[in-house]
Amino acid sequence: MRKPILNLKPHFILVSFFTFFATIVTTQQIPRQEANYRSFVINATRFPSEEYFDYIIVGGGTAGCPLAATLSRAFRVLVLERGGAPYADRNVMFQEGFLTALADADAYESAAQAFTSEDGVPNSRGRVLGGSSAINAGFYSRAEEEFFEKSGVDWDRKMVNDSYEWVERKIVFRPEIKTWQMGVRDGLQEAGVNPYNGFSLEHKFGTKIGGTIFDSYGRRHSAADLLFYSRISNLKVVIYASVEKIMISNPKSYSEKSASGVVFRDRRGRCHNAMLRKNGEILVSAGAIGSPQLLMLSGIGSRNYLSSWRIPVTHDLPYVGRFLYDNPRNSISIVPPMPLEQSLIQVVGITPSGAYIEAASNVIPFAAPARTVFIRTPSSPLYLTVATLMSKINGPLSIGTFSLASTDVRVNPIVRFNYFHNPLDLEKCVNGTKAIGDVLRSSSMDEFKFRDGIGNREFRFIGPPLPNDHTNFQVMADFCTRTVSTIWHYHGGCLVGKVVDSDFKVFGINSLRVVDGSTFILSPGTNPQATVMMLGRYVGLKIIRERMRGK
Repeated sequence: MRKPILNLKPHFILVSFFTFFATIVTTQQIPRQEANYRSFVINATRFPSEEYFDYIIVGGGTAGCPLAATLSRAFRVLVLERGGAPYADRNVMFQEGFLTALADADAYESAAQAFTSEDGVPNSRGRVLGGSSAINAGFYSRAEEEFFEKSGVDWDRKMVNDSYEWVERKIVFRPEIKTWQMGVRDGLQEAGVNPYNGFSLEHKFGTKIGGTIFDSYGRRHSAADLLFYSRISNLKVVIYASVEKIMISNPKSYSEKSASGVVFRDRRGRCHNAMLRKNGEILVSAGAIGSPQLLMLSGIGSRNYLSSWRIPVTHDLPYVGRFLYDNPRNSISIVPPMPLEQSLIQVVGITPSGAYIEAASNVIPFAAPARTVFIRTPSSPLYLTVATLMSKINGPLSIGTFSLASTDVRVNPIVRFNYFHNPLDLEKCVNGTKAIGDVLRSSSMDEFKFRDGIGNREFRFIGPPLPNDHTNFQVMADFCTRTVSTIWHYHGGCLVGKVVDSDFKVFGINSLRVVDGSTFILSPGTNPQATVMMLGRYVGLKIIRERMRGK
């Protein structure tokens, strides 16, 4: 009854979106404030052979930037970022370039660093100041209560709220929703994803419009923008700095091991040392892939595993790199009968069955086959408007694996996420895809169907459509496993209670913390960036308070 018109896989659809708004993007001017980032950002080649700081943050990403901005109010702070600054890259800076930025990935320079898990699912890491908040879809929503209950952290909830609000005042906006997002909003309510909560940054069951880090001009405000709220005289941000090792003093001692500095390499291959002042700390904020990788390359991890790589063991910590997770995404895409606006994630349906329903609409290039007999190949590509409905499951419960591929920190580790290995994850996916089917059957979706010559309406799918029989669990489960992709919300690898304590301090090593999503046992809320930014601000405030109290 409903047949695909093109057999394209879902991950191709998301990574192949293109834009006809390019002329608009090129005329937008970057704010003068953003042009001033050069006052505190330097290339690693200009860093001296050695310099001392109160706090050294490895990774200028979603957590590292708010962490640096907060600590700089009272201390001298260094941020070491392996990528460059985002402000000159218009694909990064404007929402129309979102998928182009993901697609234009290379081995060592691009803002997005591509990798493919052993599950065969393509994925990406942020490699730019602002981290993954500089390459994501921009959706902003706070964590659910379950996240805080299961995190292993004794949260100061007032400080949590204050930290969220600090981020929100600076870089979060209310989106203007249009045709496709309105249709999805109404369709979710018809499908029973109620109540309608309007615009909200809170995690609430039902349907809502969430926040976004894109302003009304489509300009991105990533975590890097939070650095403008630093005490600039106390802050130094070094880009194109690949941190290769955390230096540990007294590595043979059981109780007196302490981080003392880091070694990083610039793009010319020269090494530099960044060292700690008295009572200082190294804060690793390199993400769920980068943080466990750096710990291992520094000799912190399983003794047997590190020895197999001939890495000198400085601290035996067997759970480094363990308990890695990624939230699977499954989606359907349609070609509507009319052009649609460019929209990334703005509306979400939060179901009680463990699935979140989100949507996007974009334009992709489509060209006739080469050397076709009857159609002359156009000089410029044709475009198709594509609308996507996607389901993400919460948690998840399936545990992945992590291992080194090289002792070169620039090389992606080997990861396998084991999507749907836990049957409860598969059950949630079936619930989510059923919810997508319910939305598609709603009257709010009628305008997105094509009408045939006798008045019948049907969707035109790109890629696999949903199975016709939504009541058949096995058929729906097969769809889940066959069409699985990522929503880029991987986390874990340095869990609280396994690698770090409830203050994010690495077990057994003084002056070393991990502050990012690698410490999370589950992905917070529908989209994690709000909580990762909050975490950076929160830990910064906690450290300042500890220092003021003389701890």
